Amino acid sequence: MNTKRKKDERSVSYEEYLIESLKDPDEAFAYLKISILDDDPRIFLTALRRVAKANGGISVLAKRTGLNRENLYRTLSAKGNPKLANIDAVLKALGMKLSVERVEKPAARRKAA
Repeated sequence: MNTKRKKDERSVSYEEYLIESLKDPDEAFAYLKISILDDDPRIFLTALRRVAKANGGISVLAKRTGLNRENLYRTLSAKGNPKLANIDAVLKALGMKLSVERVEKPAARRKAA
């Protein structure tokens, strides 16, 4: 069995495959919709950063949103603490918007002591 690769064959990393697939608006929408369901908000920020990368990167997104490029890098970092207005601007630039949906039963409210 020949285990040598031909010159024209190459392995594509998962990240490269994912970024390529996120160029499809329907794929990007589904990816973000699933990621926001996670309890860890960093998951959504990572997903949003990947969708931004698939759509031209942070510099292109900065031009579309009118937001500062450095601020966008910080906003979409795993340690970011973005303002709702910035997330809304990014999503609008990607052809999406935030929405709120009702769940079956609201979370229990804490009583003040």
